[in-house]
Amino acid sequence: MKLAKLFGTALVAVSLSAPALAQQATGGQPDQVDQLAQMVGLSDDQQTEIRGIIDEMQGQIGELRQEARALQQQMQSEIKPDYDEDSIRENAEELGDLTGEIAALSTLMQAKVDSVFTEEQRATLDKRMQQMQQQMQQQRQMMQQQGQGQ
Repeated sequence: MKLAKLFGTALVAVSLSAPALAQQATGGQPDQVDQLAQMVGLSDDQQTEIRGIIDEMQGQIGELRQEARALQQQMQSEIKPDYDEDSIRENAEELGDLTGEIAALSTLMQAKVDSVFTEEQRATLDKRMQQMQQQMQQQRQMMQQQGQGQ
């Protein structure tokens, strides 16, 4: 059950990422917080609180992702005959630190969003995530069977 809760919370946090919000905000579709509100019955106050958490954390995470992309590009530029191993290792260590911080902030965001839910909402979310997990597993099995049949 804890695995389902962890998976559900992680899925919610991932689905609440900035790119998804940005894409849906411009597309006129309901955003992820609205969808989550419908799924588990969030109050207006809970929705406002979750949006605040996401806004705060996504700004920090976005900046770190930009830094990580820049480091990856620097490392790519070192792929040449006269490479600098020390520079590659230094950039790789910094990239590791950045990705670790991104993971920490993402987990904190998930925990903060989870803390907004009531126990009943968490139970509803767990149930929905289990259903989604089962559907995904069934789809994978069907795809495997189709692949074997060809």
